[in-house]
Amino acid sequence: MEQICNDLAMEQQELDAVVANLDAAGWETMTASIGWDIKEQIRHLAYFENRARLAASNPEAFKQWFEEMRQDPNTMKRHMETTRKYLTAEGTLKWWREERSALLEILAKMDRKTRLPWYGPALSAMSFATARLMETWAHGQDIVDALGIRRKPTERLRHIAHLGVSTFGWSHTNRKMEIPDTPVRVELTGPSGDIWSWGPEEAKDMVKGRAEDFCLVVVQRRHVADTDLIIKGETAQQWMSIAQAYAGPATEGRKPGKFLKSKQ
Repeated sequence: MEQICNDLAMEQQELDAVVANLDAAGWETMTASIGWDIKEQIRHLAYFENRARLAASNPEAFKQWFEEMRQDPNTMKRHMETTRKYLTAEGTLKWWREERSALLEILAKMDRKTRLPWYGPALSAMSFATARLMETWAHGQDIVDALGIRRKPTERLRHIAHLGVSTFGWSHTNRKMEIPDTPVRVELTGPSGDIWSWGPEEAKDMVKGRAEDFCLVVVQRRHVADTDLIIKGETAQQWMSIAQAYAGPATEGRKPGKFLKSKQ
């Protein structure tokens, strides 16, 4: 767990550095998520670090809370959207720092295979920490897009890419679609030039390109048409149109043409 926890901490620290010195107007900058300014993005992260901390420290309490919440989807949504919304930008940042620090302390001591409850299927502690890194990076993308900042891709993208590949089945079942039998080969070029690959080499369906592009698609921060990914085969094309690396209801992501293709 040491490596993933260190990488998660680094991802959080880099995003913290982006928002820490924003003035009042900066915190109110609207992002691509409709109705969400930067403060709301950070509040959202803090909220789910809080829920993740409960799931990791007291799984039974989290499961009980979740079952109570899911009896009325509106109650769950209201809880998510209003918890500590009254905080100032400074208070929101402080809350996020406290929650993420507490969660990291818990995760660092866990066996990587320990199963933890979450909003979708239960996750291993390793996948749980990876999901927190993924969400930090995804919401961080919303923030840097809003501020007009270009982030330098890091090797931490490999965690997100792996999660993106691992949620192939989830992306389909979450939309009540059958999971295709056709294998898909994924070949991605990491920031250092290394090739990361998943799936059988002989697979006819393929997704190939920059790791950053793939990660942006599976966290739904870019439409696949706004990337340079090469996609071959019907199953691969369908997957990239619905890919969702995070738990929760199926979402549509960004519309094509909203963002220019990024340059590495």
